[in-house]
Amino acid sequence: NNHSKHNVFVRDLIREVVGFAPYERRIMELLKNSRDKRARKLGKKRLGTLRRSKKKIDELSNVLAAARRQ
Repeated sequence: NNHSKHNVFVRDLIREVVGFAPYERRIMELLKNSRDKRARKLGKKRLGTLRRSKKKIDELSNVLAAARRQ
């Protein structure tokens, strides 16, 4: 998907201010402990479809990778 620079900026700013939802924090904790399958199942339960779950897990994995780099 193509996102405008402004849209990406606004989403990043909102994420910085409000942080993560409780289920997102739990998914990140599961990913840290390499429980990928459990993380996918939790995401599927919360988001409705496996496709949405995989997209969310990719997003949260990128957040964790960025945190490790800093």
